[in-house]
Amino acid sequence: MPATDLSLVGESAVVTGAGRGIGRRIAEALLDAGVDVAINDIDADALDEAADALDGTDGDLLTHEADASDPDAAAAFVEAAADAFGGLDIVVNNVGIAGPTKPCEEISHEEFMSTLSVNLGSLFNTTSAAIPHLKRGGGRVVNVSSMSGKRPLEDRTPYTTSKMGVIGFTRTLAVELADHDVNVNAICPGSVEGPRLDAVIEAQAASQDRPVAEVEAEFRSASPMDEFVTAGDVADTVLVLCSERTRHVTGQDLNVTAGIVMY
Repeated sequence: MPATDLSLVGESAVVTGAGRGIGRRIAEALLDAGVDVAINDIDADALDEAADALDGTDGDLLTHEADASDPDAAAAFVEAAADAFGGLDIVVNNVGIAGPTKPCEEISHEEFMSTLSVNLGSLFNTTSAAIPHLKRGGGRVVNVSSMSGKRPLEDRTPYTTSKMGVIGFTRTLAVELADHDVNVNAICPGSVEGPRLDAVIEAQAASQDRPVAEVEAEFRSASPMDEFVTAGDVADTVLVLCSERTRHVTGQDLNVTAGIVMY
């Protein structure tokens, strides 16, 4: 099958929480497509590792240590990217935390609100700061939600609440920015293989007093493909949503779940 050209040479982007994992893979895909990319993370070491790993890609890379849940820090990150690249075309809101894994009545108010502060506050802070730049020439916003924003996940009320919120934010902003040629979409990944999923499975097993292998098998078997998805699957979907191939796709929440969720 011939390769599909999704070159985005000349575009510029910010990707939050991209020091490692899905965020880094998204940044790599955009850089390989010729996009100039600014990434942020609260972990300076992870940013240094990302800079080394992403060296030699087609686009230019800017790293910025910042906590996107802090409005001032998020705004400074966006402005640094816009200044460095002469504008901004793409925003990918990837930053997020898993939050606690335990029954709702055992979760403190602080634990609940801190999860929302990162998973929704960072999304709002970064996007609101970027909107004036996006309006100048049209653009794309891609928000990383989760299949858990569409289906229950036991003992994870803060996380699932926040990820449902991402979908609501996406749909509302898509309407607000449609007249400015800015598309806003969300991606709902399924269980993405890697250290973060391993930690979630281990916490779920501990919370339910079950063997880790049993919980992992349950997670995997939820897919009709009997597979986990990869960070590359998510990154490829971001790339498509940032291209002209999807210029009339907005307000959508696309599943990348190996078939676990189909709505």
